[in-house]
Amino acid sequence: MNPVTETPESQVNGMTTTTVPPGSALKAKSRPRKAPELQTVERRNWLIHLHYVRKEFDLCKHLIREQLEETRGMCEYANYVQGLILRQEGKIQESFELFQLCNILNPSSVENIKQMARALFLLGRHKLAVEAYLQAEDKLDKPDWELHHNLGVCYLHLKDYDGSREQLMFALEQNKHHQTFAVLAKLYLLVNDVSSAISTYRAAIEYFPENGDLHTALGLLYMQTGKYQQAFEHLGTTLTFDPNNTRAILAAGSMMQSHQDFDVALAKYRVAAQSIAESPPLWNNIAMCFFGKRKYVASISCLKRANYLAPFDWKILYNLGLVHLTMQQYTSAFHFLSAAVNLRPTKGHIFMLLAISLTYLDDEENARQAYEQAVRLEERDPSICLNYGIFLHNHNDKEGAIKMINEFEVRMVKFRHATGADLDTEIIENGAKLASLLGVDGSVFRKKPGRTRLDAQDETVLLEKTASVTDTLKPVEESVCQSPPPVPTAIPELNPSEVPDAGNTAVLVPPMEALTLEEPPAFVSDSSNARGKFLASARLQFQEDESKVTDTENKKETPNSGFAEYSDDIFD
Repeated sequence: MNPVTETPESQVNGMTTTTVPPGSALKAKSRPRKAPELQTVERRNWLIHLHYVRKEFDLCKHLIREQLEETRGMCEYANYVQGLILRQEGKIQESFELFQLCNILNPSSVENIKQMARALFLLGRHKLAVEAYLQAEDKLDKPDWELHHNLGVCYLHLKDYDGSREQLMFALEQNKHHQTFAVLAKLYLLVNDVSSAISTYRAAIEYFPENGDLHTALGLLYMQTGKYQQAFEHLGTTLTFDPNNTRAILAAGSMMQSHQDFDVALAKYRVAAQSIAESPPLWNNIAMCFFGKRKYVASISCLKRANYLAPFDWKILYNLGLVHLTMQQYTSAFHFLSAAVNLRPTKGHIFMLLAISLTYLDDEENARQAYEQAVRLEERDPSICLNYGIFLHNHNDKEGAIKMINEFEVRMVKFRHATGADLDTEIIENGAKLASLLGVDGSVFRKKPGRTRLDAQDETVLLEKTASVTDTLKPVEESVCQSPPPVPTAIPELNPSEVPDAGNTAVLVPPMEALTLEEPPAFVSDSSNARGKFLASARLQFQEDESKVTDTENKKETPNSGFAEYSDDIFD
């Protein structure tokens, strides 16, 4: 029996439905197919860049690894970004090799050559870095201020100051950048041209009036040249824009401390201590504020902490010797002063205090040698000659004492002409007393009318650990006693302090990021007035006049001021 043939329309439960027979010619609507992935070398570059700028380096390195496996290491951008990441991790040599590979893959790229030069700069191979930058310059169609800036920095490290100045000036013609101004100012300081450095900073401030680092560096230079009003104005401008700028706070505190305003200086240091609690210069300055307030135990405590943080800082050791000498702890004073003189054997004032401590330790021969060394090393400070003259008088060497009192007169006259100020009153009185005992004319010891110099080192400045550059530079060498002002154009020493920042973009980060110091300037305080009162005449008495001088007067010590030296680590 033949089966019933179903028609396209059949009744189901009394309803007519349409059915699609098997093998119908009707086609179902198809979905659009996904486009095939193109196996290009650069297909992940956008994703690598996205993770890199977000500083998601783990994901970035994972993508780079996959990309390099697929392309067998032929992806230029993946190698480029991996080189940037390795440089940030401190792997400079590996980074340099990757940039070399990028240069092989794309010899026409200027960025690859600039990154190679950057890596060579960070490795300290400045001559090769210069060659690489010059090679990149040949391939440029138009001048690149950043390249010339970096060339100037390299020439600066090679001590080619003329070439460095030429490159930096050309970079400023192309683009006014605050780092270029700062490096140019540092260059002028290295060649003892303080006025040009000040002019450079002033020009920079015209373009960047809210840059606190520039104001701070200029303020420190004004302090070095003795222009305290202008220095205070620029430091105040820095604190207006950045109230927590530790360099400016320390500089302002140093100025107040040098004018014996210890309470205000301590208030400034208290603010700075919240940010740089482990700073040796900060604790040293705090200690000398306490020393000026005659709180010697607190001063020693702070100095011990500073010495723990910086055991090879000769100024801290000098201050420790000074405070112990004030407290009549001569053995301890000798210990710290010996350490200081071993670290800095060219400072005559250390030998002077060492001679005083040796005198109290009854070591006449070594004390005499220390005084001779002090007079030979320090040719401007009158107090050393007076101390030595009193020592010789007390040991019955009248001829040598007369020679020293004459030298003291000569130095005092030069000091008056150079500074327009007079020495401390006690120094002049003791000089007149010694002259009368030796039968020497003491007319030069009449106190000059006018201002008395409170601090022989008010104008001493650090050109910085800066400017900050800070630095970095070591402080300018100045006398640590009441003495004529130090030469403001002394050449500071370069003091590399940190591995330069590797940069976190594909564009070359200027090397000046590597030259700024994070450490604030080192403000090293001593007490010049206290040291002036530490003349041998105040502690080493005239033995032939003991009947006129009481034992209490023989022991008198009235240190009442602290002065601050400071360094600006502008750039390393």
